[in-house]
Formats: sequence, structure tokens, C-alpha cells
Amino acid sequence: MIHLAKGANVPVPEATLRVTVCRRQEPGAPAVDASALLLDATGRVRGNADLVFYNQPAHPSGAVRHLGTAEGGGQLAEWLEIDLRRVEPAVQRVLIAASCDGGVFGQVAELYAQALTGEGAVAAHYAVTDAADETAFVLGEFYRRNGQWKFRAVGQGYAAGLAGLATDFGISVAEPAPVPIPGPIAGHTPGHLPGPAPAAVSPPAPGPAQAPSSTPAPVADVPHVFGPEFHPYTQRGHGNGVVSVDVPLPPGPVVVEAWHQGEGYFGVHTLSRRNKDDDCLFNSAQRDFRGRTLVRPPGDRPLRLRVEADNAWTVLVQPLSVLRRLGTAPLEGYGPEVVAYTGTAADLDVEFAGDEDGGGYFGLKCFAAARLHDPDDYDLLINATAPLRQTAPLPDGPLLLDLEADGPWRLTARPLPVVDEAAAQAAGAWTGRGDKTVTLVNPAPGRPALLEYAFEYDGGILGTLVHLLDEYDDAEEFLQGSRDGQHGRALVFVRGEPRVRLRLASVRGWSLRLLPVEQVPALTGQVEGRGSAVFRYDGPPALLRLRRTTSDDKVITARSVQADGQSKICADTSGRRPVTGPVWVSEAGYCHVRILTADETGWVIELADPATAPVLDGRPVEGRGYGVVRHTGPGAEVMVRHDTLGGFDLPVLWELDERLQPVRRISTGSGLQRLPRGYLQMRTSGRWTLEPQG
Repeated sequence: MIHLAKGANVPVPEATLRVTVCRRQEPGAPAVDASALLLDATGRVRGNADLVFYNQPAHPSGAVRHLGTAEGGGQLAEWLEIDLRRVEPAVQRVLIAASCDGGVFGQVAELYAQALTGEGAVAAHYAVTDAADETAFVLGEFYRRNGQWKFRAVGQGYAAGLAGLATDFGISVAEPAPVPIPGPIAGHTPGHLPGPAPAAVSPPAPGPAQAPSSTPAPVADVPHVFGPEFHPYTQRGHGNGVVSVDVPLPPGPVVVEAWHQGEGYFGVHTLSRRNKDDDCLFNSAQRDFRGRTLVRPPGDRPLRLRVEADNAWTVLVQPLSVLRRLGTAPLEGYGPEVVAYTGTAADLDVEFAGDEDGGGYFGLKCFAAARLHDPDDYDLLINATAPLRQTAPLPDGPLLLDLEADGPWRLTARPLPVVDEAAAQAAGAWTGRGDKTVTLVNPAPGRPALLEYAFEYDGGILGTLVHLLDEYDDAEEFLQGSRDGQHGRALVFVRGEPRVRLRLASVRGWSLRLLPVEQVPALTGQVEGRGSAVFRYDGPPALLRLRRTTSDDKVITARSVQADGQSKICADTSGRRPVTGPVWVSEAGYCHVRILTADETGWVIELADPATAPVLDGRPVEGRGYGVVRHTGPGAEVMVRHDTLGGFDLPVLWELDERLQPVRRISTGSGLQRLPRGYLQMRTSGRWTLEPQG
């Protein structure tokens, strides 16, 4: 760590730096607010926009942003982000200042300023040791010297507070216009406003290792300009109102940021040409709401918004340069926000804590920078109504990530390794872009393997399509994105083939990875998960109970795959009602169970003793959806009744042998059937009844 004494300086990289103003968290200590001032060659600001603080959180150039507050390890921190590459040539110095409310800096313990690189390395550290009755401090400054940026520890205090400091550098404190109503920091709850983790908090552990091992791809250092600059437009009000942006806006999307003070309802809609509600931008009853979203202004008229509010509000229309950037460090927030990503392809770890009631909505859309003009051209990465911890794939940047959230969230990008293609394929990994036929080589001929897949959806109706090709190029469907998800696991080489050919269609980017079949987790009891998965079952014939845990209506299918490659359906459902199917085991003594469903669909599976199946012993048995029935009597006439619930759905009744293997299809419709003794399986989504006759 580079510790500086007062007056000392150190070179810093011309890059994006995160600057924290940090102090020890103690009861009764005064609150501390951080700010940045951009000064010209005369040592003064050019206007009030050159002050960046919590109520004016972004400079028009996009070079300096106020990120909010974080706490951890017994510390409180105010965070700023400074992109030295974007500082305008007219700006010669960027001051890092702090002011305190409710006391003086002599009451603030362990005050320091620290600058971190994008990788988390400390570029400069200055601790204040001589504070007394000051209420404002210039802690340090970034300045240009012979084409090189440096940081100097200043340590100059002001007894007149922030007003005295601001006046010294040319800010008109009497002008109220730049200072909006007090409110929470962007997208955060009062009292705990997430930002980058304080230095005292250990950085997150690296993500799981990927094979083959190689150097991770760095996040791109060259900033991407997502759109033209313009001076932000601000309007404030109380209660219901209309915002009419009567200044020219450039073509393409802009950022609409809104704040609402206190409790009560807050909503914002765009207005159509007929002055009617069009798109809903914000709809919240959250206390002290603050959020951001993308809006594409109409090209032939001013952008107009209707505001519904119970209290004071502020609406800002800003350029895309104000957006926070997602790098390799965790990025946290609260509520709706738009985030920029300019790095390489990565796995995005997403955590959503839910709302105050433990539920809440979370949606994540991904817009490619080249297609920002089309509001409907995006990839929906996550669409959930509960707390979650998921990983979603990000393609190469530049991208905009549009988050809709009812609570706190955390994003962490883990760039994919840069792999040598030949070495990767030798290790069982294939990557590419676009439709292609891929030959996979079995690393253990004669045995199956586990295939991990990740596809970037190109907008086809069925999602990505993957077919198995035989020697004559006849195709057999293997994976379908809308059914099996764009990411998941499947079995390949199920008959021990030395190699297979897969034809990929309706796909942008893709990756395939072979893993030893020993890495398939064992199914021994209840398991909960999301998306497509594979399990190994070693044991006697059993029943598999399948239940949905999410509110969507995507189909969930469970299949049993035997050692000889035979695959048959166990259970299938598109509703929330639990269903049951057989897990049959061949003489090999084991089988694999595949769960096939969309990425965001949650499920629970558990094993049950076949003896727990409903018994058909002279009394009717009824059910809905897939089910297994045990017929204890001799062969008899049974009336099969079925209700399709308004859809086209045949009741398919199967006879199961002693291993619970489906061996004979008895019926595909309602009516009188002669049923044998033993186990029977009903396959349908409707209601059904088996009613013995006589």
C-alpha cells in the first residue's frame, strides 16, 4: 500500500480509479460526505456542474461520478469514480474533498482517502492525522504534470464547511438550481447505500476454475462512448406533474433518472403523441425511491413524461456517459438501474436479495451497443419473482445491462479464459460463433460423458437448436433452447460412441465443454435447482416426484437414461401441481435422470418408495397430470375417464414391469380398458380417473 504524508505525491495510472473517503464507524460520530471538484488552470471551477457530490452525482463529461456509500468491517465509506482518460483538457486538477454534518472532523476517527485501480490495487493512500475543528477538508488532488497524472496528499481543512471550501474554488453557493431536493443516493436505501467494498473488506474469492486453464481475459481498458454528450435536463416537483424536455436531445437512448422523497406511491410514464400514457418507466411504493432506466426519445417532438407522486420528486434526463461501469469488481445497487459493460465475454454472477417481504421482481436485459436504436432487440437474461443467485453469460462488450429490481442486487463479471483453440478441444472445450457443425471426441470411449452447454440466443422461436447427425447426415433432435434452456447440462456418448457430430443452429455465440461422467452428482434424496441438469441414480426402482418452485409456465420434463442409452420419460409438467413418474433401472444397476427445462425455471425432485403409489383395489383412483398407480388385484375391467381441461391432451396409460420400466402402452384415450396387475403410469396434463367396474 502506498502511504503518503501530507504534501507528498505519487504517479497514478491514467485509467478508471475508484476513490474512497473512509472512516471508522462509531456511534454518534458526524456524517461525512465526499465530493469532487474539477478545476481549470486558474484553480477554479468553470461552473457549478464541476462539483460532483451525492445530490449531483455525475459530471456532464462522464469523467467523475459519485457512486454512493458502503459499510463493512467496522468502516463507512463514500465512493467516487474518476476516469482520468475522460477528464477534459481544460481540467487540470480534480480535488477530493469531504464535509461533515453534526460535528467537526476532529470527532471523525481514522479518516483517510484511498485510490484503487480497476483490479483493486491501491494506487495512493492518505490518512488524516491532524484534524481538529474543521468541517470541510481537501483530502487530496489528482493533477496533470508533463503528461502524467499524479495524486497529491493535501490535507487542507476549512472551518467554514463545504460552503467556504466551495467559495474558494469559484462555486456560487447562493444559487440553488444545481442542488436538488435531499434524497437517497442512486438506487439505494437510506442508511446503507451499497457501493464498492471498503478496503477493510476482503475481496471476493475467484470464481470456479475452468478447463483448460489459461490467463483470464482482462476487461477492456479503452472506454466506449455509448452516445453523444449533452447537458443533463433536471425538473423537480411535488405531487402529480408533467415533465416536458424542451431542450434538444440527440438520437438514440438517454438515461432517465428519478428520485422520490419519503413514503408513498411514485410512478412515471412516457406520454404518446396523443398525450396518453405510453411506456411505464417506474412504478414503486418504496420509501426514498431512486432509479434509472433507458428511454428512446421521439425524434419528431419533445420527450414528455407524466409523474404520479405523493411527495417531492426529481427527474433527470442524462447522457449514457453517466452510467456506472461493470468491471471485475462487484457492483452493488438497489432498485432499477442501467449499467455499462465494455469487457470481454464473461460469466455474470447475479445476486438479488428480494424486497422487504422476501419476494419482489428482478429482470435483467442485455442490449448490444450496436443495436441500441431498437428497444425490442435485447436478450432477456433473467426474469424472476423471488430472491436469487444465478449466473448468466455475457457476450463481448460493449453492452448495456438494464436492471429492473425491487430490492438490493449485486453483479460480478468473471471474464472467460482466453483459450488456445487446439489445446481447448484437446481438453474437451469448444467455443465459437454462429451456426456450425461440431465433432466432439469422446475422452473415454465406451462410456458416456457430461456436456455443459451455453448458447447465446439469436431470437429464433424455438431458441437454439442442436441436432445429432448420423453417418448419413440424418438429424435427431438433441437440444432445443426453449425446452432445454440456453445453458445447462446433458449426457452425450450415451452408447459409448468414440465421437458424435452436433449441428448448431439459431445461435450467436456458444461454448461446449466435456466433463467426466463421474462429475454427475448422485441423486439420493430431495434436490432443488433451476434449468436443465443431470443426476446419477444407484438403487432399486423408485418413484420420482417433480414439483415446480417458480411462477412461470415453462414445461419441466424428467427422463430416465439407461446404461445402454435407452431414454424414456418419467414425468412432465407445465403447472405447479406435483407430478410423479417411475425411475426404472436396468440390470446395470444404475441410470441417469435428466431434468429438462428453461434456464429460469425452478424445480424440486425427490425419490419415493413405489409402495407409496395410490392403490387401485376396487375403489376409484383419480389424479391430475403424470402419476403412478399400483393395481393390487387381478386383471380387471377399468373405466378410464379423462378431462383435457380445454386442451388437446390424450390420456396415455402404460404398463410398467417389476423394474418400473414402461413395457406396453395400454390406452391413448378414455373408455373401458382391461388393466393388468402391477404398476401403471398415466401420462397427461389433465384430470383422470381409473374406476374399476363391478
